[in-house]
Amino acid sequence: MTLTPRTDRPIAIIGGGVLGRRIGTAFVAAGYNVHIRDPSQEALQECAEFIDSHKEQFRLMPRISKERQDPTGAAGTSKTTTEITKVEQEAFANVPFGRYSSFSEIGPAVSNAWLIIEAVPEKLDLKMEVLAELDAKAPEDCIIGSNSSSFKSSLLVGKVSVQRRKRTLSVHFCMPPTIRTVELMTCGGDEQRNFAVLEGYIRGVWVDTGDREKRKHWSDFYRFIFNRLWAAIKREIMQILCEGVSDPSEIDMLWEHMFKNGPLPCQLMDQVGLDTVAYIEDNYVQERGLPTEKTVDWLRKEYVDQGRFGKKSDKGGLYPPLEKSQSAETTPARPHSSAKDIYMLDVGLGCNSKDITQVHLNGKILRLDLATQKLTPVIVDQNLPDGIDISLSKRRIFWTNMGHSTAAHDGSVWTAEMDGSGVRCLIPSGDVHTPKQISAIDSRQQLYFCDREGMGVHRCNYDGSDHICLVQRCVEPGMSLLDQMTLWCVGIAVDDDRGLMYWTQKGPSKGGRGRIFVAGLEIPYGETAENRSDIKLLFDDLPEPIDIEIDSSTQTLYWTDRGEHPTGCALYKACVGGESVDLQKVIMARHFHEPIGLKLDKVNNTIYVTDLGGSLYSVSLNDGTKVELVRDDGCYTGLSLV
Repeated sequence: MTLTPRTDRPIAIIGGGVLGRRIGTAFVAAGYNVHIRDPSQEALQECAEFIDSHKEQFRLMPRISKERQDPTGAAGTSKTTTEITKVEQEAFANVPFGRYSSFSEIGPAVSNAWLIIEAVPEKLDLKMEVLAELDAKAPEDCIIGSNSSSFKSSLLVGKVSVQRRKRTLSVHFCMPPTIRTVELMTCGGDEQRNFAVLEGYIRGVWVDTGDREKRKHWSDFYRFIFNRLWAAIKREIMQILCEGVSDPSEIDMLWEHMFKNGPLPCQLMDQVGLDTVAYIEDNYVQERGLPTEKTVDWLRKEYVDQGRFGKKSDKGGLYPPLEKSQSAETTPARPHSSAKDIYMLDVGLGCNSKDITQVHLNGKILRLDLATQKLTPVIVDQNLPDGIDISLSKRRIFWTNMGHSTAAHDGSVWTAEMDGSGVRCLIPSGDVHTPKQISAIDSRQQLYFCDREGMGVHRCNYDGSDHICLVQRCVEPGMSLLDQMTLWCVGIAVDDDRGLMYWTQKGPSKGGRGRIFVAGLEIPYGETAENRSDIKLLFDDLPEPIDIEIDSSTQTLYWTDRGEHPTGCALYKACVGGESVDLQKVIMARHFHEPIGLKLDKVNNTIYVTDLGGSLYSVSLNDGTKVELVRDDGCYTGLSLV
C-alpha cells in the first residue's frame, strides 16, 4: 500500500452531483488528476466551485486507522486491517493538489482513464446504459467502479462485454468527508486483483475500505454491510412511525443519545450481555413470528453456549476480552490513566451569567462523573479561571484566574482540596498578569504556567514558594500591538523525562501568527529569562495555538487551536522527538467552537477537549473520532482528569 498518487493517467468521475463532486474533491485533495463528466454545464460549474472551495478541507481530514476483531471471531484475538503509518498520514499534507477538468461528453472524459467511478442517479436503466457506453469508450485496461448503493453490480453489467466485467466492480463511497468509508464488492466476474489495486489507492485518499480478504470472496448477493444495516433501520423506523408509536424528532433524539454519546451497537450488546440479548430476541421472535436460524439460534451456538457472554465473561463476546494490564493491577491510580472524573473550568462568560457587570466573578470549577454524566459545581465565584491541573499525590486542584480584565494585572494562582475545601491563594494579584494553562508535575512538586499579557513562562512549588520566571519575552521599541500579541504565552506542557518544556505563543486573534517553542526546564548558567539561548522555535504561522499537551512516551505534542476555519478551531498533533522527528503537524479533529483545554487519557487512547461554545469532547487517538460528551450554556476553558 502506498500513498503516492497515480498521476500518469486520470481518474474519471461520471456524474457531478452531490456525491460525484465530493468523490472528485477527495481524489484532487490526495494528488490525483480527475476528469469529471456531467451533461449539465450548471452541474459542472457547481462541481468546479465545490472542489476549489473544499479541497483544502478534504486534505486536512485525518486518515482512518482502526483495529477490527479477527474475522474468525476467535476470542482474545484481533486483526489490524489498515497499514497507514503515522509517517504516511502526516506526509499526506505535503502531496501537491491534483488537477481537474470538466467534460460534457463521456468519450473525452474517459479516453485515457485508468479508473472510472460511475456516480449517476440511482436508476437501473440509466446506469446500465452508462456502463455500456463506458465499456465501449474506455481503455481496455481501465477499471470501472459503480457507486450504486442499492443495485447489485451483476445487474448493472448486463450490457457490458464479458471481458470488461473482469474489471468492473462496486465501489460505494459514503458521503465524504464526514463519513470516510468505501466498500468494495465483486460483481461476480471481476478479477480479484482489482481489489488489491483499488484498496491501496483508495486508502491513500483517507477512506476505509473495510476487510478486503472477507469481501473479495462474496457474491453481490450479500450487498454492502452499511446498506444492509441502514435498510433494516429504515424499515423499523417506518413501522414505528406508521404505528404512531413515536415521531421523527424523538427517534433522532434517542439515536443521538444512544449511539453518539453512548456505546456503539456491538459494544452495547456486549455490555448488556449476549445471553440477555438472546432472551430479549426470543420475545420479538414469538411476538412477530420471525425466523431464528440466522439470528438468535446463531448467537447462542457461536457465543452464548460457549460461555462468551460479553464484558461480564472472561472469554469476551462479540469483541475479544480486554487484556489486563499488570501495571494497572499493581500500581495505584495515576494522572492520565483511566479517568473516572473530569474537572472543567467554566470561565463564566456564557449565557449562564445573569449580571453582565459581574461576569468576571462568574467562573466555576465543575466535576463531571463520566459514569453518571452528572456535572457538579466544586468551586464557584472565580475571577475568569483559565487553566487547571490536579496532583493525585497531594489530592489537590491547582488553577489560574486571569483576573478582572486583561489590563488590570490582577491574575492569580490558586489551590484547593479535591472536594473544593481548603481554598488558598498561591500567587497573589500583582505577581502575575494573566496566567493561563497550568501543569502540575508531581515528580518535582512544581507548577508551570504561562502568563499571556505578562509574556512569560513561570514556575513555582506546590505551596507557591520559589516563584520564578523561566522565559520572559520583551517588547522591542516601535513594536505594534499586533506584533506584541505574538509574544503572548498561553499553553504549557512539561516533558519531565527529558527536562523540556513546550509553550504556545498565540499571536493576534485569528491572525495566523501563532508559534510553539521548546526550551529546557532550567535557565542556562549565566543567562536570564530574557536572554536565554536554548529556546528553539518548533512551529510558526499557526492560526492561533492555545493549550498544549505532551505524551513523553512517544514524544507527541498535542494542542488546541482557536483560529479561523478550516485550519483553526481544531485539535493538532505532531511528533517532536525520537527517530521519527519530522515536525509535520496533523489535524486530528475539527469543527470545535473555539477549543481551549485538552488532556490526554493514554490508557483509553483518548484525548479530551473543551471549547468556549460550552462543549466537552472525547477524541480517539486512533482515528480522530470526535464525540460530544457535554453541551450546555457554559463557556469552558481548562480541564483535568482524575
